[in-house]
Amino acid sequence: MAKRLYIGNLSFSTTQESLTAHLQSLGGKCVSVDIISDPYTSRSRGFGFAEMSSDAEAQTVIDGLNGKELDGRALTINEARPREPRGEGGARPGPRRERREQPDRR
Repeated sequence: MAKRLYIGNLSFSTTQESLTAHLQSLGGKCVSVDIISDPYTSRSRGFGFAEMSSDAEAQTVIDGLNGKELDGRALTINEARPREPRGEGGARPGPRRERREQPDRR
């Protein structure tokens, strides 16, 4: 079963191809790599996700490459956590409270 990895502290110049080659340097098979980018500027946000073909290969990558440099930056690699559900977005008012009596300011 495939295992998804979080990869942090990426250089802004790191490409999907160079990251894939770096992850496969230990002999494992990298199924997919996704470097997260800013939707407005298309610039890398400095982190991404990779999917390894097996749990053993994912653990080998974590053990072998966590803290190692790629493009001048020490990578942070660990198992990706499931995405937490997000709200609907936008400002939502908090719970209503009773209004306090204001002193008469006349």
